[in-house]
Amino acid sequence: MIAVGQLRVEYKENPLGLDIRNPRISWQVSADERDIRQQAYQLQVAGAADFGSVWWDSGRVESGDSLHIELKELELQSKERYYYRVKIWDQHNRPTEWSGAAWWEMGLLSPEEWTAEWITAPLACLAEDAEQSPLLRGNFQVDRPVARARIYVTSLGLYELELNGARVGDTYLNPGWTSYSHRLQYQTYDVTPLLTLGDNAAGAWLGNGWYKGNLGWEHRKHIYGNRTALLLQLHLTYEDGTEHIIGSGPQWKVLPGPLLMSELYHGETYDARLAQHGFSLPGYDDTLWTPAEILPYDKNILLAQENDPVRAVQELAPVALIRTPAGETVLDMGQNMVGWLRFTVDGAAGQEYQLRHFEVLDQGGNVYTDNLRTARQTVTYIAGGRGRESFQPRFTFQGFRYVQLLGFPDPLDLQDFTGVVLHSDMEPTGTFSCASALLNQLQHNILWGQKGNFVDVPTDCPQRDERLGWTGDAQMFIRTAAYLMNVAPFFSKWLGDLAADQREDGGVPYVIPHVLGEEAHSSAAWGDAAVICPWTIYQCYGDKRILEQQYSSMQGWVEYIHRQGSGGLLWNTGVHFGDWLGLDAKADSHVGATDRNYIATAFYAYSVRLMEKTAKVLGRTEDVEKYSQLHCRVKDAFNQAYILPAGEEGPATQTACVLALMFGLVEGEAKERTVARLIQLLEASGYHLTTGFVGTPYLNLVLADAGHYEAAYKLLLQTDYPSWLYPITRGATTIWEHWDGIKEDGSFWSKEMNSFNHYAYGAVGDFLYRHVAGIEQTEEGPGYKQFLIQPHPGGGLTSAAASLESMYGTIRSEWTIDSGTIELTAVVPPNTSATVLLPDALLAEVSESGMQNGQQLEQVPGIHSAEQLVQTVKVTLGSGEYRFQYPMQK
Repeated sequence: MIAVGQLRVEYKENPLGLDIRNPRISWQVSADERDIRQQAYQLQVAGAADFGSVWWDSGRVESGDSLHIELKELELQSKERYYYRVKIWDQHNRPTEWSGAAWWEMGLLSPEEWTAEWITAPLACLAEDAEQSPLLRGNFQVDRPVARARIYVTSLGLYELELNGARVGDTYLNPGWTSYSHRLQYQTYDVTPLLTLGDNAAGAWLGNGWYKGNLGWEHRKHIYGNRTALLLQLHLTYEDGTEHIIGSGPQWKVLPGPLLMSELYHGETYDARLAQHGFSLPGYDDTLWTPAEILPYDKNILLAQENDPVRAVQELAPVALIRTPAGETVLDMGQNMVGWLRFTVDGAAGQEYQLRHFEVLDQGGNVYTDNLRTARQTVTYIAGGRGRESFQPRFTFQGFRYVQLLGFPDPLDLQDFTGVVLHSDMEPTGTFSCASALLNQLQHNILWGQKGNFVDVPTDCPQRDERLGWTGDAQMFIRTAAYLMNVAPFFSKWLGDLAADQREDGGVPYVIPHVLGEEAHSSAAWGDAAVICPWTIYQCYGDKRILEQQYSSMQGWVEYIHRQGSGGLLWNTGVHFGDWLGLDAKADSHVGATDRNYIATAFYAYSVRLMEKTAKVLGRTEDVEKYSQLHCRVKDAFNQAYILPAGEEGPATQTACVLALMFGLVEGEAKERTVARLIQLLEASGYHLTTGFVGTPYLNLVLADAGHYEAAYKLLLQTDYPSWLYPITRGATTIWEHWDGIKEDGSFWSKEMNSFNHYAYGAVGDFLYRHVAGIEQTEEGPGYKQFLIQPHPGGGLTSAAASLESMYGTIRSEWTIDSGTIELTAVVPPNTSATVLLPDALLAEVSESGMQNGQQLEQVPGIHSAEQLVQTVKVTLGSGEYRFQYPMQK
């Protein structure tokens, strides 16, 4: 049976509040037989789920495309709900049944539709520099039965919304962090079930968040503004067909709330004695509240939620209660996590409880907070004296494994504490496991590094006074991130902010959103995120629109570099981070030994090459020729400046070798010398890396591409410093910022810059999926329309398995070795094809589970071809599940 399912609009299932005027539809095909391809599709859009009245019908469209089908002919209306369904025909012209109905609903498409007003607390009510967060409330009437009710809401700062005493939605840290001067997201909620006939009330909490609060390590506040505000619009559609709009305005009231302090870095202080119980209920006595003040603020920058919102994704129970040698009471969550602690206390009114969050214990086993720098990460709760009281923060998050408890009486009940894990609620897509427990823990640590640092923006770290969207970290990790989760909406939103914050001359700030000084921009390998990230999203999700949307930004960056340096071919000017934290750095330096101009020019060449490819995808013929020629000239200049002078010696550092090879900047004998030089440098280091942020993500990939799998596995499986597995031997549950964040004697690398949840070095996950398990996309088939399964067993591993929920469906590669025989299972989703490369195989000795006696491999249903290569058998497959077996030739 063949069927259509998993319908999505803009990556989302039944999204509420889109403002994309030409949304794109995607679907998956399922089948209980092999080698199924879509030949044609039909798409219908209607105003009701029964499709009694079809508004638009594509008719039969001869196409194998099932991703990102753009609806160009529909003229969409604000607030309207659209139902859609899909049917397909396979390559044998067999039709499926119609899929089930799915839907999307539009938000507000123009600024003029925002009739509500921005409201804020008057300065007389809440002093400008006061830490106390305001509460806001408004009353309204519903005089007829309601068929549908939607709230469209955003804020300056963070908000939490209530309606008739119930919390609205299940998301946190709204409206998220964007380039607030240019882009501000709003959220849409279906509140129909929360309304009642007669009196109703809405209430909101406001917090400083990224808009008004402390950002960066220089104690800066009020970067975007010094007053929090709310903009809320309720649209009622009555059963009689009439409509009514209720908006925030001067009729709302304000009161300083029980949240005395709320900062992302520092935590929250909550005084339960000041709690306004029931303030969002109708009939609440607000006579002592102050009328809200109107705050003039631009509505033209409003846009609907683009990315996946932040949610409480899972909960963790403490694994231990520790009494430290210093007498401190500490909870151990067993996992370095990001979020907060929900807890319950029973104390007298005014009793103060304090929770200090931190990542690691010090050398003596005591509380250690020096690496947090000025971030206090402290939650203070003042009891209201109402018996057992539970609390969790609203407008902050902490990065921690341990929590010091102050003011809590003995004995403690661990069941009164729960760790709540927060991150952008991206769909999990990848799994990896193998026969090595240490590598499995490494995969775990990479995943938790992504969880902790993908909190609305891709932060460098989640605990200290930084937590910024560093561009370099993002581009280094994005390929691995796309294996683990569906990060397309996440990065699409962030790249929109990058384009908004990009300088007029094309320069790219170090961090996005940009909150550092004017001089903080345009470092090589950091600014290249403007080009690398859109290209990676296109490759992994087949998303051509991201290239269209970011093209001017991508081009701006490349043209910025072109104007620097010598004749536009060598980038030898500017300030660069270089191979940040490279272990071959000079004493008292964070910058590795690789020449910064070498790195800058190498990334320049790489970005130009990606611009050429992007222009080709978009059909920009003149730009294809322009960037093709520029790439050749930059590549030649690079060789003349850096490779030829090195002669037989070759590049001087591991990172220099890696970049030249990864970016295809050396060919022929020069390439051979560079590979040999890299192996020589690895041998000299005892097969330990000396690379930093720039070289490390590509190191194992380069070795694999050069056929040096033994060296790649040696690097991967080292357990002493420096290596990926060394932190695991020290108990790490996330990726560290420094290879020796905790030294062998238990002391620390430093206290100034020593995060224990810093995902950049987790980019080695790319190697785990791409080469150990063997799942790799191809440029010819973006989005995994065509892909490779090419595992390379090594390092003594006897098994490995990975799966990936692609846009087309599940891809899986799993291999085991037993007594010299290898078994490889490959799963190819319908409407895709794959090339499988069976390592160390002879064609005559390969069997597949579907083979009959005397049948040749290429005669098996679903197998299109099979041929012998050097030590490898190449098999091309249609969709289905296949199991190959053969004796290994080594």
